[in-house]
Amino acid sequence: MAQRTLRVATDVGGTFTDLVCFEIDPATGEPRIVTAKSDTTPPDFEKGVLNVLDKAGIDPRDVRFMAHGTTVVINALTERKGVKVGLITTEGFRDTLEIARGNRPDFFNLHYEKPKPFVPRHLRRELPGRISYKGEELKPLDLSGLPAILDDFRSEGVEAVAICFLHSYADTAHEKAALEEVRRLWPGVSVVSSHQITREWREYERTSTAVLSAYVQPTAERYLSRLHNGLKEKGLPGSPYIMQSNCGVDSLESVSKIPITMVESGPASGFWGAAELGKLIGEPNVLALDIGGTTAKCSLIEDGQVRIMTDYWIERDRTSAGYPIMVPVVDLVEIGNGGGSIAWVDDFGKLHVGPQSAGAMPGPAAYGRGGTEATTTDANLWLGRINRDYFCGGEVVADMEAARKAIEAVGVFALVGLVEGGGDFG
Repeated sequence: MAQRTLRVATDVGGTFTDLVCFEIDPATGEPRIVTAKSDTTPPDFEKGVLNVLDKAGIDPRDVRFMAHGTTVVINALTERKGVKVGLITTEGFRDTLEIARGNRPDFFNLHYEKPKPFVPRHLRRELPGRISYKGEELKPLDLSGLPAILDDFRSEGVEAVAICFLHSYADTAHEKAALEEVRRLWPGVSVVSSHQITREWREYERTSTAVLSAYVQPTAERYLSRLHNGLKEKGLPGSPYIMQSNCGVDSLESVSKIPITMVESGPASGFWGAAELGKLIGEPNVLALDIGGTTAKCSLIEDGQVRIMTDYWIERDRTSAGYPIMVPVVDLVEIGNGGGSIAWVDDFGKLHVGPQSAGAMPGPAAYGRGGTEATTTDANLWLGRINRDYFCGGEVVADMEAARKAIEAVGVFALVGLVEGGGDFG
């Protein structure tokens, strides 16, 4: 009897974990597609993947190819749920990360404030040594001060270290030496150097990319390691491939070392799918919109092609320069607002939504799982834009009373009343 051929793709979002399985019947050659959805299970995201496999009735032992996408990295950046990072850089260049670029979009605003760097100044340290733009050593690297720097990092509660030296794109020797010495002096710490991610010029962008990768590295390493072990225990023959931000895939081992390459892992596959769907229906120009539980993304597809860019910035908008990430990424626009985004009122009585998300647990108040904060989903249910009688595909009974209380609580602070609704659909 011929063996079943299963190709599985899973995606972990801030609220739900999704699955699509493509199977070829060994007897008839007929294809079969299975889809499933289950709750995301933070902080143990791998449990959501195992749950959705069970829900779809898929035995990992039968899977011949598995691709995995995730929004864990971008959500950690958006919600500031990474770890404390220490930066080691070239002597005299510790403030590059904070000086940034003079590219502020709100150029004539005299009260403009730069985006706060992910590494505060007291955790940005320097080492003597210099490489020229030609890759020539102008000054030998001096690592004698590194033990004291790492001791300070430990005492400050640093969990990850980023290394970025001037002109290391031309010669990686200094960064490699520092990387190996950090690993020797501090076994087990998450550490990344800029040359592992990108070999392009522009000091600020490379530094920012290394710092953001270090910021999410411990979270990503734990998550991917547990995912690999959980699937192995269930009998998966190989290792899953991890979706990259450029619509490609890479090995789990490689991505664990430089997780910033999957910053837009989830949306990339969705936009690629939108481009292919456009080709099938004869629409090569598509505006694709992906609204998740934590963020919303939009991408313009022209002539059936997904555009890839290497000067990607997160949180860049009309008033903020954002943060650069120098890796190949699908060209998209993203905001920290999704179905689970929490509504809140600031000290001046102004209403905001996001970037904090209720996630899957407890989720929106209407989930009836103890959530008390109003979200976009609660508002849409109350206004009847979401059918409360078929909430989450009919799998969840919408707790409209909890939604009402959560929305009213926001209204008290915003000094506005509750709009009549109650979630009648029609």
